[in-house]
Amino acid sequence: MFLRGTIEHVLSRNQQVSEYGFVKNLFLCGVALGLIGMGFFLLWISSFDIPDLKTFESRKVTQSTKIYDRTGEILLYDVHENIKRTVIPFEDISQNIKNASVAIEDAEFYKHRGVKPKSIARAILVNLGALEFSQGGSTITQQVVKNSILTSEKKVSRKIKEWVLAVKLEKVLTKDQILEMYLNEAPYGGSMYGVEEASSAYFDTSVHDITLAESAYLAALPQAPTFYSPYGKNKAELDARKNLVLDKMLENGFITQKEHDTAQKEKVVFQPQAAFGIRAPHFVMYVVDYLKQKYGESALEDGGMRVITTLDYGLQEKGEKIAKKYGFENDVTFNAENVSMVAIDPKSGDILAMIGSRDYFDQKIDGNFNVALGYRQPGSSFKPFIYATAFKKGFTPDTVVFDVQTEFSTECMPDGTPKTGVSPDVCYMPVNYDEIYRGPVTFRNALAQSINIPAIKVFYLAGLNDSLQTAKDFGITTLTNINRYGLTLVLGGGEVTLLDMTSAYGVFANDGVRNKHNALLKITKEDGTVLENFEPKSARAIDANVARQISDILSDNSARTPAFGANSPLYFPGRSVAAKTGTTNDYRDAWIIGYTPDISIGAWAGNNDNTPMEKKVAGFIVAPMWHEFMGAALKNIPERSFPPPAAQDTLTLKPVFQGVWQGGLVYSIDSITGKLATEYTPDETRKNKVVQGVHSILHWVDRDNILGASPENPVRDYQYESWEYGVRKWAAEQGYIDESPDSIPKESDNLHGPANAPHINVSGISDMGVYEKNSVFTLTVKNDSINASSTELTRADFYINGTLIGSVTKAPILFSFALPEIEGITETNMLRIVGYDSVFNKSEVTTFFMVTQPIE
Repeated sequence: MFLRGTIEHVLSRNQQVSEYGFVKNLFLCGVALGLIGMGFFLLWISSFDIPDLKTFESRKVTQSTKIYDRTGEILLYDVHENIKRTVIPFEDISQNIKNASVAIEDAEFYKHRGVKPKSIARAILVNLGALEFSQGGSTITQQVVKNSILTSEKKVSRKIKEWVLAVKLEKVLTKDQILEMYLNEAPYGGSMYGVEEASSAYFDTSVHDITLAESAYLAALPQAPTFYSPYGKNKAELDARKNLVLDKMLENGFITQKEHDTAQKEKVVFQPQAAFGIRAPHFVMYVVDYLKQKYGESALEDGGMRVITTLDYGLQEKGEKIAKKYGFENDVTFNAENVSMVAIDPKSGDILAMIGSRDYFDQKIDGNFNVALGYRQPGSSFKPFIYATAFKKGFTPDTVVFDVQTEFSTECMPDGTPKTGVSPDVCYMPVNYDEIYRGPVTFRNALAQSINIPAIKVFYLAGLNDSLQTAKDFGITTLTNINRYGLTLVLGGGEVTLLDMTSAYGVFANDGVRNKHNALLKITKEDGTVLENFEPKSARAIDANVARQISDILSDNSARTPAFGANSPLYFPGRSVAAKTGTTNDYRDAWIIGYTPDISIGAWAGNNDNTPMEKKVAGFIVAPMWHEFMGAALKNIPERSFPPPAAQDTLTLKPVFQGVWQGGLVYSIDSITGKLATEYTPDETRKNKVVQGVHSILHWVDRDNILGASPENPVRDYQYESWEYGVRKWAAEQGYIDESPDSIPKESDNLHGPANAPHINVSGISDMGVYEKNSVFTLTVKNDSINASSTELTRADFYINGTLIGSVTKAPILFSFALPEIEGITETNMLRIVGYDSVFNKSEVTTFFMVTQPIE
């Protein structure tokens, strides 16, 4: 045992020694490899050069992003065209802007040696494994290095170079010199570099004299000058970042609490943006926002992209002139100081024009704000999506609803009186814009004339969820909170954008196919590499026939004439143009959107601050401007009509779907005898009659089974009593009395039928007779029937080889014709004569005749 234990002890000790040696050797190898790697790393970074400060001017200007129109020939915007930079000595720069920049960009600037180890460590940890740096605490010194000689690519090697060069730069320049470079070189938006240029452009003053609040605004910009532009859509975000700068200055002891609070409250006014160097500014800024979001701020500023947009600059120029003209006129006449217009090609979704205000550079009206992208209530211009939903479910343009006073709240009595314990404010009995009630109206007339009460009823029949889905399918993206909306949505109670609405109307123009609105055709890099090549993205949004029904209504000038007049701005003689207006109840927004098969144009008028206009409908306020712009566009577009909708199958449709409102039971009689019509009753004497019983549409249609049978118990619909009350009240006032089905005649028409048909006798031509080609005929046609019920012929139609050559409409029937005057005469010809007696019984006879060459 003792020997065995000794042996085990020795073996164990030898094993420990062996493991220790292995670990030691492994450690030494690691150290050696580390030293070798460090040597290579030091050799690599030792090759870096201190930046040549003389090269700053040309660092990235040549790689500026350029934005063009759809031809690729008209330059709309060069991100860095005519770079503006005014270098100013450090001592002439306000201490406020120095402190503000340090506070927000690099609070430890005067303490570190070019880099901040903690920030580097944090960046490495955050980006570990990604082999790129998406973030990483850049000091002001690093930003000077990055902006001067390095690219903005997110690679490990570039970041390491940045760190090393920052440390080297700190050894040859003082902190004040580095900060001076930063303040003279930092980007402050567009082509402006340096605080002096920015101060002059934004505040019309030297940077030496700017206030604390102005300094905070300037310091807020370099991180993302396009995003935070005071002329863009993110002004609120700029204000918030300005306040953050002030908070940082207070935190770092640069200002007192009183100075901080005073600066936060200071009302800073930015100078109007200069027009030089930019065309179609609202559209360009829309494109810039896309590029910034897709490719990043650095790529936009320095990436050298060539961007071909969809803009038709000729149309854009016309639109801008028209917008400015009517914008000023509306301001004086209607207290509506601003306007906006959008034009889209529905076949591709291409945005052809975008005018976001009457004047982009007019600060008085907040002209930089792009109203085409702003959320506004659309008024009645939203109605076509509701009617389209109803048509999709089986309703027709001829369907009738009643335009009568109607209480829609179930918490109130049908006459509008609140139920016990209910506030009168809960009741909802809307009125039409003209306070006129028209009684029975078809869907066609209700939509064309923009009548409110029928529209609310159509919305109820179509359903909230299904109507919102239709709008979504059409590209309306802003109606997301279903709990917010009730029956008022059909009157424009939600918020939408002019761009989305113009695009959505383009779906109707394009036979129900949606092409998502698009501003770009092609994006290439500086070396020609294609980044994006845009193609239309088509999807069917609604059945083609439904789209055609809407277009047929909105282009029906006769249908809208009672509301707008025969020669309103919605009408273009000789052109098929569909249009719909919209005015919000509080007169804060006036809309019109119209289209042809080849272009959709939307227009808006109102005030950016949401103050109401004069109490006029959109037809007065915005339609004239839209008409002029649409007219300008149509000059370059060939005439093309909308395809007509398919005919309705009247045999399967309920009477109310066919325009019959007097009752639900329809029968036909012969108007001469008053008896029930038969298959032989001619159209001329056939007359439809209704068993009179005037009810609301809910009496005949089950909302949950629209094409099914009439509801057995319609009162189960919670709107039935209210709708029925208004309709029955109207019917009584008009003198309509309910009838019984017993009023239907029991006897059938016996005046019309084969037994009473005339027997036609023709003289003046022989059956199978042979005639010369220049022959002239005079035919006599009589009724030879011996039936006492058959009367004298009062009309006859004459056809040769299937072509009508003439008619006689009174007795006696005499008809002459010459063969040389008849087209299509051949060797063998057929003459067909159709004769009618005085009660429209008809019969026909056929005769063949031969024709030879004339005798010479």
